[in-house]
Amino acid sequence: MLDTLRHVETPEGIRIGLHAAGALPRARAWAIDALIRFAILVACTSILGLFGATGMAAYLLLLFGLLWGYWIIFEALWRGQTPGKKACGLRVVAADGAPVGWLAAITRTLLRTADMLPFGYAIGLLACWFDPWGRRLGDLAANTLVVYVEPKPEPPAQISAPPLDLPLALRREERMALVAFAERAHLLTEERQQELADLLGQLTHARGQAAVLRLQGMARALLGSR
Repeated sequence: MLDTLRHVETPEGIRIGLHAAGALPRARAWAIDALIRFAILVACTSILGLFGATGMAAYLLLLFGLLWGYWIIFEALWRGQTPGKKACGLRVVAADGAPVGWLAAITRTLLRTADMLPFGYAIGLLACWFDPWGRRLGDLAANTLVVYVEPKPEPPAQISAPPLDLPLALRREERMALVAFAERAHLLTEERQQELADLLGQLTHARGQAAVLRLQGMARALLGSR
C-alpha cells in the first residue's frame, strides 16, 4: 500500500495534512518493538528465576506489561510513540490530528488480539492494505491513525544586511514574498539568488549581489530591523 496524505480540520478550524503510514513502515516499527520487549524479557528471566515463586509472580507481571502495557503506556505518555515508532519516524494520533489519549491507546492495544488472527497479524495487514489510510482494526475502533512525524522546519536565517527603506509601495503579498526570499536565500546558491534578485531591477536598481543585498535590506526594514 502506498503512503497517503490525509487532510483533516482541527477543532480550531485549521486544515492540516497528515502523511499516513502504510503496512511496511508500521511492520518495521513493530519488529523493533518486538526485539526490545524480547531483550527485556530475556534479561529479566534469569534474574527473576532466582527468587522462586516470588520471581515467577514478578515474571508474569512483567510478561503482562510487555504484552499489553508497553503499547498503552508509551503511546499515551510518549506522544503516541513507542521506541520502534520513534526509530521509524512514526506516531499514533487521533483521526483529527490531536494527540492520542488513554482510551484510544487502550482500545487499539486490546484490538491487537483481533488484528493478530489467524496468525502473523494477517487480519491487521489485510485491513491496512484495503484501508485508504493504512489503518488496522485497532485504529478503526479507536479512531486513530499512524502518521509520519513531520520534520521541524528550519528557523529562518537572520538577515545581516542593513535596513533599507522601500522605494516603492508594495502589496501585502509582495512584502511577504520579499521577506521569504531574504530568510531563505541561504538555501539557494549565489547564482540563483542573483538570478531572482535581477528580476526585481525596478525595485532594487541594481544587479547581481548588490541587488540581493538591497532586497535583504528592504526585508529587514519590513521586519523592524531585527
